[in-house]
Amino acid sequence: MLYAILCEDVPNSLPLRMAARPAHLARLQDMVAQGRILLAGPHPAVDAEDPGSAGFTGSLIVASFDSLEDAEAWANADPYVTGGVFARVTVKPFRKVLP
Repeated sequence: MLYAILCEDVPNSLPLRMAARPAHLARLQDMVAQGRILLAGPHPAVDAEDPGSAGFTGSLIVASFDSLEDAEAWANADPYVTGGVFARVTVKPFRKVLP
């Protein structure tokens, strides 16, 4: 089943994001290789493709897991969680309707 992983950054998270980014992306790439990621990306802090020093306010990942518990465990082990980037992580079942 698909799960939406909604993440909210701590204030001024950009330096923490940059430090944890390589490990975070490597983990996501493993999931991509397994065909389990529907989409993933950050929420820019400003209305721009590249927010520059404004940074990001959070992230969204929609991925396939066997259960809600598996999705929560995976999300909570993310380098952005362990590295202090995310203030809050919410995992919810997700049902894709379109496209």
